[in-house]
Amino acid sequence: MMRKNKQINVHLLEVIMVALLLFLVVADCHTKNRQRLTALPAVELEIQPDFVTMSNGFTKVTISKPDGHVTDISYGGINNLLDIKNVENNRGYWVTYWNITGAQVARIKLPGTSFEVIDDVYGKIKELSFKRTWDASQKDEPPLNFDIRYVMLPDEPGFYTYAIVEHPAQFPATTIHQLDVVFKLHEDKFHYMAVSDERQRVMPTAMDREKGKVLDYKEAVLLTNPSNPSLKGEVDDKYFYASDNKDDKVHGWVSTNPPLGFWMINPSNEFRTGGPFKQDLTSHVASTVLSMFVSTHYAGGDLAIKFRHGETWKKVFGPVFMYLNSNAAAKANPSILWNDAKKRANQEVASWPYKFPLSKDYVKSNQRGIVTGQLFVNDGLKKNVPASNAYIGLAPPGAAGSWQRENKGYQFWTKTDPHGNFIIKNVIYGTYNLYATVPGFIGDYRYASNIKVTPGSNIKLGALVYKTPRKGATLWEIGVPDRTAAEFFIPNPPRQYKVHKYKSETESKFKQYGLWEQYGVLYPKKELVYNVATSKYSKDWFFAQVTRNIGKNKYEATTWSIIFNLGNVNRASHYTLQLAIAGAHQANLRVHVNNPNPRAVPLFSTGYIGDSNAIARHGIHGLYWLFSIGVPGNLLVKGTNTIFLTQSLATSPFNCILYDYLRLEGPH
Repeated sequence: MMRKNKQINVHLLEVIMVALLLFLVVADCHTKNRQRLTALPAVELEIQPDFVTMSNGFTKVTISKPDGHVTDISYGGINNLLDIKNVENNRGYWVTYWNITGAQVARIKLPGTSFEVIDDVYGKIKELSFKRTWDASQKDEPPLNFDIRYVMLPDEPGFYTYAIVEHPAQFPATTIHQLDVVFKLHEDKFHYMAVSDERQRVMPTAMDREKGKVLDYKEAVLLTNPSNPSLKGEVDDKYFYASDNKDDKVHGWVSTNPPLGFWMINPSNEFRTGGPFKQDLTSHVASTVLSMFVSTHYAGGDLAIKFRHGETWKKVFGPVFMYLNSNAAAKANPSILWNDAKKRANQEVASWPYKFPLSKDYVKSNQRGIVTGQLFVNDGLKKNVPASNAYIGLAPPGAAGSWQRENKGYQFWTKTDPHGNFIIKNVIYGTYNLYATVPGFIGDYRYASNIKVTPGSNIKLGALVYKTPRKGATLWEIGVPDRTAAEFFIPNPPRQYKVHKYKSETESKFKQYGLWEQYGVLYPKKELVYNVATSKYSKDWFFAQVTRNIGKNKYEATTWSIIFNLGNVNRASHYTLQLAIAGAHQANLRVHVNNPNPRAVPLFSTGYIGDSNAIARHGIHGLYWLFSIGVPGNLLVKGTNTIFLTQSLATSPFNCILYDYLRLEGPH
């Protein structure tokens, strides 16, 4: 017994020593951090009756009080970088589009009604809060509580902003269609815009648009008399510059005189809706920079946040970082500042989650967990193939693929390595499903069990297997299963529009106006016919099945044909048509087999699907659908067969189906 007690005492002593060591390490880190901060110049704060100014030697930011609108940003001795032609509440602001259920959508810049300096760290870091608490008298404002925060660090060329948005249970039902933060830069300075390595260019001005010709919708304007003559004949449209969330880490503008850059850096996508493939706006004409957190772009009403009366919800959006940089060489080569901004964006991503936000609702790293594992694919023919380069992530519980329509919670995504291994870091505590989409394979993976992440947890899932939808062997296939239509034939735009060339040929192709009109040019009378034995999808499969313009603002449905031969037919069995759709807009796809009459009862109909407006917005995908369609063997014949695809809704030029991939599988 005495020996056992001695062992317990020794063990207890070891625990105490370890705890003491950890305390000393933490205390040392705390001391070093304090020393580092106290060695830095303080962020100065000037508070006046109508505004407050933060400055740190690099950057000075002025914010209206108590509204919380940014009215002035100065950098490196250069006075206001924002457009001083605009009124003060139209320079830098948070904005939402909302409606009470059934009412018209309204746009409102989020107005603060109270101002507070929340706190600062060792007198060095400044964080400001501009709050608005809703009550029933505010009928013209969304029934939500907002807390808009601005943060400035002592040694950083720029500043951060984030928002805490809340819908308490007692608030009425409402719908949020859009939430974003916007900065409008000085147009006399900022002319060069960059949203990716491929999409960088000298831009037209807002006045160029005003003098131009509006085309099929207000966002698209033909530049008829621009201030820069080289742009004459081009079309300007803010949707040319949209990006997938997964690709949008940084975007912004460069001024060449003086040579400086203004960049929006998104260090994380966890607070954005719709997952990694959700597309949204970035920067655009009028030297506008924005970060979109919620929107229905490229998706429709599925991505609007709908609150019921009695529903409690709160979410933190951001922080995002407004980064400022300068380099004299940028006067001749603006990409120098873009390359620097990319490096800074990578640093911000590596620093996530940030340590400095002071809101109790912002979840720090010690309240997060890690989920690891390895994903394999079994598609019936190929077994236990490593899911290389797959997107895999955690999102609120739902059906397979529900993450792309999810809009209230947080999502955490990563990519697998060549062996299918994945590490999902910095996951906020909560209950999730694990989802994945694997290039080269159709459908969506969902792990069978819920995953509960707790603070500090490291959940090891081990080997997982995604059994993809498949009923039989491949008889033929069209396209590549990658959730986009990019591999299909993309036409040249109408000749009356000047093409702007980008570094990427694909970007140059589909980021142009009027591509939908070219189907009628290429197929003026006959419809598209694809022979699986002789046709090539990169040349013979138009990227979108659209309507045909028959004049006088009238349109007709189109029917495409797929011709294929079968040496033998098992008429007692079923075949399967795997139909993966990369996007749709107000469409109804009807499938007939060996029956050319589009008005006959179809074998299959999608019903009304899609509200993405993807082709009008120059997108190569929207929301994803997969339909596994059973084809009775008695509908097929030995020899030549034809599948007819009719997109039957025809009320505008934008009714369409964007195909991802089609595959006919043998009998089962």
